[in-house]
Amino acid sequence: MCGERVTAQIAGSMRQRFCSAPHPALPGSVRETITVAVAAVPAAVPAWQACLMIPGESPGKAGPRSTHQVRIVHLPAAAFRALADGDLAAANMVSPVPLPEYFVSPEWRGTWRMRSEQVDQDPASAAWVTGVIWDEQAQAAVGRAGYHGPPDHSGMVEIGYAVDPACRRRGYARAALEALLQRAAREPQVRVVRVTISPDNTASYALASQYGFTKVGEQWDEEDGLEVIYQVAASRYR
Repeated sequence: MCGERVTAQIAGSMRQRFCSAPHPALPGSVRETITVAVAAVPAAVPAWQACLMIPGESPGKAGPRSTHQVRIVHLPAAAFRALADGDLAAANMVSPVPLPEYFVSPEWRGTWRMRSEQVDQDPASAAWVTGVIWDEQAQAAVGRAGYHGPPDHSGMVEIGYAVDPACRRRGYARAALEALLQRAAREPQVRVVRVTISPDNTASYALASQYGFTKVGEQWDEEDGLEVIYQVAASRYR
């Protein structure tokens, strides 16, 4: 399922300059929205704990490495409720990191509503679902990433991520993907990492294919229509 988008509100002028400054288009840049599947995280890991991507650290045997140091910061239930209501001030009171204005944009509030309902029904899922892509060097929220829920019976979970429009074409989608693959690789119960992509989204496929994802089938999503299913063995990144 392909529906996750993230909006990062930048708190303070330094973060605004970081995300808004003009930047050159990168060769082979991809659209910063994708859906993936990864596996489990142990219960001992706090909901806010990050998936850290260190510059120059290889995610595995495939794909160019990201130069960004990012972590995925998971949000508490109260933050989901506030974001779903469009109340950025309330969300920032409970969020582990400052969130920018884009997090409460109309484009993203549907995701927060869905996650809020999900976490209300299953509080443990807060450690899995959508979090914040946090740039450690810039100290800024640049997007969102996370799992759609806890792993299924086969050890697979699906994730989605997206980057704030002001911060796109800088490699953050790649950095988030690498962080999520690394987290999956650390979990012994993870067997397969999956990504589902619309057939016409060649840019997202171009990114995923660099990390060893191969087509295994198709599915119909009620929101996004036809999607192609790609997956890669988690063991590839161990």
